[in-house]
Amino acid sequence: MNFSAFFSYTLLTAYTPGPNNIMSMTNASKDGLKRTFPFLSGVCTGFIVVMSVCAAFSSLLYAFIPSIKPIMLWIGAVYILYLAWTVWRDKPHDSKGGITQANSFLSGMLLQFVNVKIILYGITAMSSYILPYYHDVISIALFALLLSAIGTSGCICWAIFGAAFEKLFCKYRKPINLIMALLLVYCAVSLFL
Repeated sequence: MNFSAFFSYTLLTAYTPGPNNIMSMTNASKDGLKRTFPFLSGVCTGFIVVMSVCAAFSSLLYAFIPSIKPIMLWIGAVYILYLAWTVWRDKPHDSKGGITQANSFLSGMLLQFVNVKIILYGITAMSSYILPYYHDVISIALFALLLSAIGTSGCICWAIFGAAFEKLFCKYRKPINLIMALLLVYCAVSLFL
């Protein structure tokens, strides 16, 4: 397994803006980090459930339809290239307007079940990086936990930095987006090396 590509993909996906990160940042900047802890706990719990479902789904596809592996690799690569394109073209976000979501455990957990970004994150990571090399249940479960921990760590960082991280990201948006986009292209290409 190409661990550098795996960690590049997972860290970039976990730390780029998405519903979890924007909500974490907004809740922490509005209510403080301590009051955001229930929301972050819900995100973590939901992440574990969704990553487990993604692992089971991807494993079943690999086990019962072995010929799907090349198709899943291509879909994963295309999705990663799409992420690279959207990161490159990303514009600054006004994260302070329009977010009225409750800062609770339940809202953090339920957000995971409608968050397309993390569902695709789990399926792509499992099918493109993990399942071609690992097949036993314990390894797959450990990778599901690792994906959950990496995803949750992104939310925690966005919550800790709050508005300060957004200002830094906006100030250096173009070079940061270029670097992230190029790393994602590397991840997509590495699937076929």
